[in-house]
Amino acid sequence: MDEKRILLVDDEIELVEMVKMRLEAGGYEVITAYDGQEALNKAKRVKPDLIILDIMLPKMDGYKVCGLLKADIRYSKIPIIMFSAKAQEEDMKLGEEVGAQSYVTKPFEPQVLLSKITELLKQSEGK
Repeated sequence: MDEKRILLVDDEIELVEMVKMRLEAGGYEVITAYDGQEALNKAKRVKPDLIILDIMLPKMDGYKVCGLLKADIRYSKIPIIMFSAKAQEEDMKLGEEVGAQSYVTKPFEPQVLLSKITELLKQSEGK
């Protein structure tokens, strides 16, 4: 099985490093971005297998990044997990409306995030 590539987007550097180490230990290749514009550019350049996307980002928020990727046929099949401290029902609903497949709130259980990733990658392989 080839290594799956995950784009991890968050403006909290320590969090990115922690999650990146966890994902790499799980056998994933991890590309990072720290703002919405960088996330959009990297997603288009590397076409990751999955994106973990914070909502509150500099330059462009995660909802906008997700919406732009889902509106483009070349990237619309990439599963996106919204990753945010915003845990209100309307935040989750908005994530769904812009096309995110899942929503993980911070603080988070690493095992919950890893199982979501596994589940979404399996689903996307089946398509």
